[in-house]
This record gives sequence, structure tokens and C-alpha cells, in this order.
Amino acid sequence: MADDKKGFLLRLPPQLFDELRRWAEQDMRSINGQIEWLLREAVVRRTGRDPADDKGKKGRPPPR
Repeated sequence: MADDKKGFLLRLPPQLFDELRRWAEQDMRSINGQIEWLLREAVVRRTGRDPADDKGKKGRPPPR
């Protein structure tokens, strides 16, 4: 299975990187995996769509 992910450079302040690293360790994820999870959660909350859903259906947004 080919990896269809796009790579790019992300610059973060050292304090934010350290906090993400600690959080990733608690969740047993890599920092990259943690950032990807956070971005996906933000997209789902904002749009009601999961970007990982290849059908692209729009559902009801989660309650706030």
C-alpha cells in the first residue's frame, strides 16, 4: 500500500513542540501522529466532515 500523505515543513515554537511531545508520549503516538490527530479533530469539529472519510459525506457536526 502506497503512502498517499503529503509532507511539509512545520516550524513550531520550542515550548509548543515540547508540550506536543509530552502529550504524544501520553497518548503513545509520534509527534507527527499527534499533530495529524489534532488537525483531524479540528476539521471534524469545524466542518462535521472527517477528512479520512473517502466518501466526503457531510454529517451533523458534533455538539459543542
